[in-house]
Amino acid sequence: MATPARVATVEPTGVPVLILKEGTQRTYGREALRANIMIVRAIAETLRTTYGPKGMDKMLVDSLGDITITNDGATILDKMDVQHPTAKLVVQVAKGQDEEVGDGTKTSVIFAGELLRVAEELLDKNVHPTVIVSGFKKASEEAVKRLYEIAEPIDINDDETLKKIAMTSLTSKAVHGAREYLAEIAVKAVRQVTEKRGDRWYIDLDSIQIIKKHGGSLRDTQLIYGIVLDKEVVHPGMPKRVENAYIVLLDAPLEVEKPEIDAEIRISDPTYLKKFLEEEEKILSNYVEKIYEVAVERMKRDGLEPGKAGIVVITQKGIDEVAQHFLAKKGIMAVRRVKRSDIEKVAKATGAKIVSNIEDLSPDDLGFAKLVEERKVGEDKMIFIEGCPNPKAVTILIRGGLERLVDEAERSLNDALHAVADAIRDGKIVAGGGAVEVELAKYLREIAPKIGGKEQLAVEAFARALEGLPMALAENAGLDPVEIIMKLRAAHAKPEGKWHGINVFKGEVEDMMKLGVIEPVSVKANAIKAGTEAAIMVLRIDDIIAAARRKEEEEKEKKGGGEEESEE
Repeated sequence: MATPARVATVEPTGVPVLILKEGTQRTYGREALRANIMIVRAIAETLRTTYGPKGMDKMLVDSLGDITITNDGATILDKMDVQHPTAKLVVQVAKGQDEEVGDGTKTSVIFAGELLRVAEELLDKNVHPTVIVSGFKKASEEAVKRLYEIAEPIDINDDETLKKIAMTSLTSKAVHGAREYLAEIAVKAVRQVTEKRGDRWYIDLDSIQIIKKHGGSLRDTQLIYGIVLDKEVVHPGMPKRVENAYIVLLDAPLEVEKPEIDAEIRISDPTYLKKFLEEEEKILSNYVEKIYEVAVERMKRDGLEPGKAGIVVITQKGIDEVAQHFLAKKGIMAVRRVKRSDIEKVAKATGAKIVSNIEDLSPDDLGFAKLVEERKVGEDKMIFIEGCPNPKAVTILIRGGLERLVDEAERSLNDALHAVADAIRDGKIVAGGGAVEVELAKYLREIAPKIGGKEQLAVEAFARALEGLPMALAENAGLDPVEIIMKLRAAHAKPEGKWHGINVFKGEVEDMMKLGVIEPVSVKANAIKAGTEAAIMVLRIDDIIAAARRKEEEEKEKKGGGEEESEE
């Protein structure tokens, strides 16, 4: 029950003793548990309608009036701005799933909601929460173990299978119409940044730069084997296109350095002022000459004449106007104030080394790209660095007719990139369409009697919760969930029915592996673990003690309410 939780009575005298501050709220016992279960189920129900290829989208409007239209689970939870502490825990679980495997956030939250729904049924039968928690833990361990046993190995060089994994991830997104085209881009991008370290595959998805520009259509999205900088050439006299470009990356300004402390120079003769300015020019001229000489030396070493190759300078810092003039005279293209993360990507793509002192520049520090060109994309000018020999960083330039669509395409592509990367790391896949959930539910029902006791009830309930996921798929497709579950159970009872799931487009139960609806095993395993942990965390809470709210916050709310009323 909920009480102000300010007073505890000490017997036998009946003298009240203050324990907590005035205004503190305490909810305890069965009421606290039911309140928490209700909160998690409410969030799960919000995401449930977005689940699967036939899922709906959500429109989220923030306090500034900015609109987000998406069916990406992590984005919905992030933009919902939930206030209840238990709801915040669920959001953290979803974020953990997103950071770990990059996909399956909806699965984990909906599954947590299903687990708490079946847990509530057990609580009504007077099964203690501790028993339910213990049964859920055992069921989760057995389900994940079984998942890896039934998962099928894949050849990670099989681009066709990887493309199917990316397409499965994209099927439920707003970019459904261009999913095959985008899946191909995702596979090529991940393949390009994959490295083998020892006996394991290492994939750093931060090496894939995603740039969005609305205009054109989704099919104008392109993969660039290099980097795109959202900058323009600093001086109008510089070349806008450089073929066979030798790239210098600087973490130093092309400016005369100012002293660390405030300094004052007194000049008594106008000729000294001229000398002072000439000396500044000379320093900058020497910097440019040094860059030019080092680049020419590298060109000669590579057997290229200076006329058949060019030089590009990219710096994280500024470039003085005088330095710009000298660079333009030498025919050098320059870009300034480039983000550190982008400079690192250019280094990975071109093989250049980032130099922090121009005096230390050597021919080996230079990178190479077949083409560096300034192009207009939409309303903006951008620098394209293309044709790198073996780039370990690539760029996906997303186009789309609508800004909201471009944003959603970025979220969708991120999920597809993570799914492909997970599949390469795992080397194992499972079928989607609810097939794996029904197979695991069947297995848990078989082993539940061996566990015995009241925990058996929790394991059987866990199996029912797993079946809640294909039921959500069926509901969102306008199918009868009970009929579909009966068909799925019948299919999985046969030896060859292991990968049978719901074809939501036909409303039939079919072999998902043959249809190419496949997912990396780690996405499912992580979703089951994350969903179980969230449900267990909620079931173990039997007391909520909420501190009194600050007066400033209450006054602010009252003011806000008053303003709203006056507006009306």
